[in-house]
Amino acid sequence: MKTFHGTGVYGAIAIGSASIFKRQDKGVRREKIDDVEGELKRVEAAKEKAIAQLSEIYDKALAEVGETHAQIFEIHMMMIEDDDYNESIQNIIKMQSVNAEYAVAATSDNFSEMFASMDDAYMQARASDVKDISNRIIACLTNEEEQSGATDEKMIICADDLAPSETVSLDKERVLAFVTAFGSSNSHTAILARNMNIPAIINVGADFLKALKDGVKIIVDGHKGDIIVDPDEKTEKEYLAKQADDIRRKNLLQELKGKDNITKDGTKVKIYANIGGVDGIGAVLANDAGGIGLFRSEFLYLESKDYPTEEAQFAAYKKVLESMAGKKVIIRTLDIGADKQVDYFNLDKEENPALGYRAIRICLTRPEIFRTQLRALLRASVYGNLGIMFPMITSVKEVEKIKSILETVKDELKKDGIEYSDNIEIGIMIETPAAAIISDELAPMVDFFSVGTNDLTQYTLACDRQNAKLEPFIDTHHKAILKLIEIAAENAHKSGAWIGICGELAADTSLTETFLRMGIDELSVSAPFVLPLRETVRNIDLSK
Repeated sequence: MKTFHGTGVYGAIAIGSASIFKRQDKGVRREKIDDVEGELKRVEAAKEKAIAQLSEIYDKALAEVGETHAQIFEIHMMMIEDDDYNESIQNIIKMQSVNAEYAVAATSDNFSEMFASMDDAYMQARASDVKDISNRIIACLTNEEEQSGATDEKMIICADDLAPSETVSLDKERVLAFVTAFGSSNSHTAILARNMNIPAIINVGADFLKALKDGVKIIVDGHKGDIIVDPDEKTEKEYLAKQADDIRRKNLLQELKGKDNITKDGTKVKIYANIGGVDGIGAVLANDAGGIGLFRSEFLYLESKDYPTEEAQFAAYKKVLESMAGKKVIIRTLDIGADKQVDYFNLDKEENPALGYRAIRICLTRPEIFRTQLRALLRASVYGNLGIMFPMITSVKEVEKIKSILETVKDELKKDGIEYSDNIEIGIMIETPAAAIISDELAPMVDFFSVGTNDLTQYTLACDRQNAKLEPFIDTHHKAILKLIEIAAENAHKSGAWIGICGELAADTSLTETFLRMGIDELSVSAPFVLPLRETVRNIDLSK
């Protein structure tokens, strides 16, 4: 019996046989050819086949994980058509008179190394995307198919890493869980796994695969990130009992639907859900969230090939507000920049993008983009209970400028005879230490604060949250982070504002009581965490 440890991506327990994910050998030989035109035609045919495959994968992902997370496969199709990528392949074939497989492999190596060497975390992530599309084209050229090693039996898929297309292509009916030797908790694969509800552990290390054989029994504990290879009978029984408890608990959680989020001493707490787009509304309603605490409007921009129009944004915001039928919907204005890059914004390359030109800084310096979004939000406000919040705030001057622009847009709508609600709550995100420290000055200017703990952690601890190497140094329970949240909560209440948390820490039930004792009024989490959080809240007694 051997034990390994990694990062749990989706908390659940799986017990079953390991299936080592096998790929056809993509190693290609360099061969001289005489028919250059013939090789160029082979590449074009392989590209068409690859795009057709990706289109099918996109449809599958759309059905299973929604439009936001299926977008990566649209990006892959676009990358296959990229001019620079294709010119490289064509030039290698023409100049060196070599086979298409070699030209694709050489281009893949060159482009992936180029992306990997960049300082920007988003661009570094593109290295794996280039390898993924190139391997697919090579497989199409050689008429090879990837093999997972899975049979009709349900298996635990184990791999060095899994490309997004490989994750979505897995037959969920035959997969108990998956474990990868490498990978980051912010990778596309990790995000897809969470949304597909597949128990998963990543970044276990290369030694894990060396100790593994096809068919050996393993236990995957997605809660703790533990993997046990060839467990003894006693250990297996212990985990079978834990697994049964997990299932019972999930069934019991369903009984919490329709019940109040209220502690034993009578303190009421708002539990809302975070979503990345209109496609997330169903999960919000299915999990009985009290509202939407974070609608990430930047996904409207990420999913578009050009700036989304006022009408397109209005339609999306209107649909969310109408669907929530009077429940609170807090929409964050666009948070583009850092790890969320959009080509048509033409943002400059930055040495430290997380500390750079992003979010509200873009909005305030490119007001035509900001005003379009604000017009759409105000127009949609008459269809529900809207709150608007602004990200990356660091100063009073920023909030003053935001409110001035907002009032100007309201005046324009009045002149045009266009209705908007007079009951829109205005809030800001507390995600920089600066905002927390001057929260006594910011609180009188707004109706609410929402703490973005992901960025607050990043900036407080000086740890890039996109850098997997820094995960051991990131302490989300650090006293400095909790102190900043407490300061913001005290100052919010002094000015009559309310305060919520919409970052990942909101779902950390080991901190729920701490947050409630600070006076946090609202917690907004991914939809599947709403009922577990409700259970935790209902078992807390703040009078003790």
